[in-house]
Amino acid sequence: MATEAVAAPRGNLRKPVFEKVDELQPGTAGHTMVVKVVSSKLVLQRARPNPTGNANLRQVRIAECLVGDDTGVIIFTARNEQVDIMKEGLTVIIRNAKIDMYKGTMRLAVDKWGRVEVTEPASFTVKEDNNLSAVEYELVSVAE
Repeated sequence: MATEAVAAPRGNLRKPVFEKVDELQPGTAGHTMVVKVVSSKLVLQRARPNPTGNANLRQVRIAECLVGDDTGVIIFTARNEQVDIMKEGLTVIIRNAKIDMYKGTMRLAVDKWGRVEVTEPASFTVKEDNNLSAVEYELVSVAE
């Protein structure tokens, strides 16, 4: 009598665990959250040579966007196509985001492994008086 091995179905994805802004910590990644865009400001726009070698220049755009939920706000660094998505007043789902440190403060960012998408308007009011990007962290090395 032969036993047949049954493989688990592919595409069996885990349900995302949505986090709140005030739960974010330095040096962490894999964050999924629903936030509202409070403001968006373009901080860099320049042309960069295309790595493929053709004569076209590639536009590089970076915007600092204040995003938040009912627990607090944080600066989200939007790059290139993300800049177009992060419009003031919209509600977005940020998937697989990470915390970058910039001048000792936390910034939320999504690289090629994450996603930013517009969703239905959220019913919460953004708590703007708890800005996680206003908290300065100091790197302390621990002696063994």
